[in-house]
Amino acid sequence: MILVLWDIDRTLLYVGNIDRLVYRQVFREVVGRDAERLPERGTGVTMPLAVRELLSSNGVPDAEVGHLAQVIIDRLPGCLEQHREEMRLSGQIMPGAEAALKAVHESEGLVPSVLTGNLRASAEIKLATFSLLKYLDVSVGGFASDSPHRPALVGISQRRSESAYRHFFNCKNTVIIGDSLQDVHAGREGGAKVIGVASGTTSVHQLVEAGADRVMSDLMDVDHLQELIHELAELEGS
Repeated sequence: MILVLWDIDRTLLYVGNIDRLVYRQVFREVVGRDAERLPERGTGVTMPLAVRELLSSNGVPDAEVGHLAQVIIDRLPGCLEQHREEMRLSGQIMPGAEAALKAVHESEGLVPSVLTGNLRASAEIKLATFSLLKYLDVSVGGFASDSPHRPALVGISQRRSESAYRHFFNCKNTVIIGDSLQDVHAGREGGAKVIGVASGTTSVHQLVEAGADRVMSDLMDVDHLQELIHELAELEGS
């Protein structure tokens, strides 16, 4: 069996400015003023780290960052839920993503889940908004609500998958599919092969330089994607 861990934002879907709208709204509610600076787009940094950056870069004293960060994190999914219709209208499924998800979901021996910088609740809201949840076993995924350290999410998902599927998963049979340098780093440090997809703000060259095992420009060639998944995974003893 092969554990296939999909990144979400800019790999499977794009929500436009909704994430930034939500950051602004919750920051204003919690801090009592508008945020002048927002986290950088498309970096793949986990949400807890992005929230701490949001607070620090907007002049919140260090002594208050920890507490306020948790307050904001707790409110983010509920705020995102309020904007589902706007997300659906202004966002999009990335080219080829649904067909790729469906193909992996239907392939014998592949376990499709997610590894994302989103909190689990936020991830499920985004995937449900674009009707993509049905292709993924999110119960064995790795989320920023599990750890703010993205590479740690690989092991978390592998252990959950081992328990659920009664199969041992490690770097030989785990493949991450993602668009950012953080996806590549998560695989290299956490223990997974990485297929980089240059559908976000990171170029093919940057993904290669960061150490992605294979790189695609997009997800349009579903057959090639499946070939790469099987090529990267070492299936001896499966």
